Amino acid sequence: MRIKLRDSLLLFTLLVSLSIIGQAQTSPTPPQLSIDDVIQRFAAAESQNKAARLNYTFTQNFDMMEIGEAGSIIGRFHRVSDIVLDNHGNRLEKITFFPPSTLKNLILTREDMQDLAEIQPFGLTTETLPKYQVTFLRKEKIDELTTYVFEVKPKQLVKGERYLEGRIWVDDVDLQIVKVAGKSIPDTEKNVSPHFESYRENIDGKYWFPTYIYADDVLEFKRGNSVHMRLSVKFTSYKKFSTGIRVSDDPGEEATEEGDKVKKPESAPTINQPNAPATTTPKKPETPAPAITTPKKPETPAPTTTKKPAAPVTKKPLIE
Repeated sequence: MRIKLRDSLLLFTLLVSLSIIGQAQTSPTPPQLSIDDVIQRFAAAESQNKAARLNYTFTQNFDMMEIGEAGSIIGRFHRVSDIVLDNHGNRLEKITFFPPSTLKNLILTREDMQDLAEIQPFGLTTETLPKYQVTFLRKEKIDELTTYVFEVKPKQLVKGERYLEGRIWVDDVDLQIVKVAGKSIPDTEKNVSPHFESYRENIDGKYWFPTYIYADDVLEFKRGNSVHMRLSVKFTSYKKFSTGIRVSDDPGEEATEEGDKVKKPESAPTINQPNAPATTTPKKPETPAPAITTPKKPETPAPTTTKKPAAPVTKKPLIE
């Protein structure tokens, strides 16, 4: 009887275990995203990355070389800058290394700077997505990441705008772009862009920011000449911008660490308040100064005293 009871308990435990295993095997799997959903997700992430990067400081190492025979470097443009923000959040470039350029056949153009700031780092945001035709190609492994591979090209070219033409790799977990390969278009008679590759890294566990852009290409100009160039741009030392400086609206408070309010001493001089009385200014002598006690002017105005001729220093001409 005891043996039968034990066997019954074992049988009951086995049935319960099989039931749990069956439930685990038949639990619903997360629904697979459609390709359209993936496109909308990575475009939204691009917009977030672009906006978030505006609140980060970093070091930018821009190095462009002209390549001659046997791979020799015959010209170079090399600039290292710290991209920082002032206390009002305005972005500034603080150049730390910039020797004279020795480029012989290449000139950095406005389009090159636009590509570096917009196309190469973040080309496909929610705002720019309607301008592109995005086609899914395949899934592909990049190191430890499984990615969606898309081909992108503009639907039409609008004069004055720059576009990305090439391919992008989107992480299938974070649904963010981790690699870009292609070129900026359109080319013109005087401006030709190289084919490039841009790589991203995860920053602070949630953003994928560009950390390396590389190009090695022969630029074919419409005039018939060609130039072999090599480009590398490194973005390092990403750090989220923060400041302890507090700008006070009360003229009686000093700008101090955020959250602290310190009253200025009464004897402290007041800055940028021309109407405040100067308490430490000695009393002027009784003999009046000519500049202050000028006698009443005659009724007939003297052109040299009542109206000064316009001086060019009072209003500088606009410089285009």
